[in-house]
Amino acid sequence: MGEALLGGVLSSGWCGTGEAAVVEPSQARRDELAATYPGLDVGSEVHGGVDAIIAVKPQYVAEVARSLGTAGAPRILSVAAGVTLNTMEAAAPTARVVRCMPNTPALVGAGASAIAGGALAEPSDLDWAESILGAVGIVVRVTEADLDAVTGLSGSGPAYVFRLAEALISAGVAAGLSPEVADVLARQTLLGASMLLAETGEDPGVLRENVTSPGGTTAAGLAVFEDAGFVDLVHRVVDAAVARSVELGAS
Repeated sequence: MGEALLGGVLSSGWCGTGEAAVVEPSQARRDELAATYPGLDVGSEVHGGVDAIIAVKPQYVAEVARSLGTAGAPRILSVAAGVTLNTMEAAAPTARVVRCMPNTPALVGAGASAIAGGALAEPSDLDWAESILGAVGIVVRVTEADLDAVTGLSGSGPAYVFRLAEALISAGVAAGLSPEVADVLARQTLLGASMLLAETGEDPGVLRENVTSPGGTTAAGLAVFEDAGFVDLVHRVVDAAVARSVELGAS
């Protein structure tokens, strides 16, 4: 996710390679980043007095925030799941902290992120965070209390779509298609449907009705979804992810 943001801000012109720095403890990874982004400052030490993005595993966030606080970072954007604003503010008490829940489609510039500001964060800090995350997708502003629900919906959501893709491919093969043809058709169907959903702005229910002729093939397929309690199943999936997010935040 950190490299997705780096690539996004560089490709969008938000900043140049000479205006950004990456702190990475692994020498091999530093070499890789330096080769991929010529001119980028890649090192192992935190820079003093500059805005920072924390993109590390959750168990390392407090330690990194503490280092940034000691270095006098004015503001911090964290993309680490489950780590609360209170935790980061305790580690870096003078920093203005913004917490984010992104998702993996940011890797292709189609992410969905939600941000929440800490006790010291001002509107300009949220604008700053939004400008960074906006380089790799869309951004919404929520309260921190909403971030667990965001995690269950859009944070974990791509995996639900990938699971649906797996199931569609498997079903196509079971119906007699070759694995190659089933794969191509499933991928393009999900892409096309998603583009219709995003680009038309139409209500999902209306789009569904538009392709469902009474007594037709689509109606027959959807009826199986309804008989199996599809909507309730999706609610349970999201609720389980939300509950786990709450548990991780409390640990």
